[in-house]
Amino acid sequence: MKNKKLLALVLAGAMSLSLAACGGGAAESKAPDPVESAPAVESQAPVESQAAEPAAETYKVGICQLAPHPALDAATQGFIDALNEKLPGQVEIDNQNAAGDTPTCSTIVNGFVSNNVDLIMANATAPLQAAASATDTIPVLGTSITEYGVALSIDNFSGTVGTNVSGTSDLAPLDQQAEMIKEWYPDAKTVGLLYCSAEPNSQYQVDNVQKYLEDMGYECKQYAFSDTNDMASVTQNAVDNSDVIYVPTDNTAANNTGIIDNICRGVKPVFAGEEGICGGCGVATLSISYYDIGYKTGEMAADILANGADISTMPIEYAPQFTKKYNPATCEALGLTAPADYEAIVTE
Repeated sequence: MKNKKLLALVLAGAMSLSLAACGGGAAESKAPDPVESAPAVESQAPVESQAAEPAAETYKVGICQLAPHPALDAATQGFIDALNEKLPGQVEIDNQNAAGDTPTCSTIVNGFVSNNVDLIMANATAPLQAAASATDTIPVLGTSITEYGVALSIDNFSGTVGTNVSGTSDLAPLDQQAEMIKEWYPDAKTVGLLYCSAEPNSQYQVDNVQKYLEDMGYECKQYAFSDTNDMASVTQNAVDNSDVIYVPTDNTAANNTGIIDNICRGVKPVFAGEEGICGGCGVATLSISYYDIGYKTGEMAADILANGADISTMPIEYAPQFTKKYNPATCEALGLTAPADYEAIVTE
């Protein structure tokens, strides 16, 4: 009897296990297939993959300006404006001023070279000479340079330096400057040429203006001062021995027009090589726009930086136009009336 009961229990347990196994298998067969349950690709909004645009290349440019002066300031501003317009947001500019001290130009430029700038702009002759000596690989663009052959001691200069140097010139036609003196003072006999002997471009100008004036029949004499220490005495000597004074585009004179004006105002007329000097002490000038030549220099810089233009083949660029201008205050002091085709210099 006991055996029958035991057999019945075993059979009941086996049936229970069998039913459990069948139930487990049914659950697995009904589980959702994760692949099949995923939404169809076609039902999703398409995702556009956009490649990020490469960031515009940036450049480091160092500016070395010889001294604070309206003409040089205008050239620097023109350069900066052109770069910002041609390469907006792409140029980091380090603008430094040597405050009229030539050795400081070398210090500034050597700093640019150490910082591995992409281009150097040299505003005036001393910075250009410093930059040309400091590097033969970094592009150097000059502005406010009268004659590059003289500044860089290049014989038979053809208009293209041929190295890592190019730029723009502030030279106005010297024959026309001589003609300007003839226009205002046809009966004068002597012209004193006043300039700084430390500036080779000034020497170049007075040498050539002297030739033109002597061809017109004037007697000329050069009066060179070495720096501001002897400037007043040399200027006085020139005034005492000349009917007319000519001052070329000269950085030392430009920074000290007050000295010349104190001696010459109402006594002797001064004709200047550029507007800044004329506005400080002169009667008239054949002037260029320093802003324009600075802007042109900036365009050249953008071409070099962004387009890979070869600076060694870039010829020196010159001012596109020249304007006859006069200083009303000095004309009044001398009792002069400007010819009709001269524009008045507006001074602050």
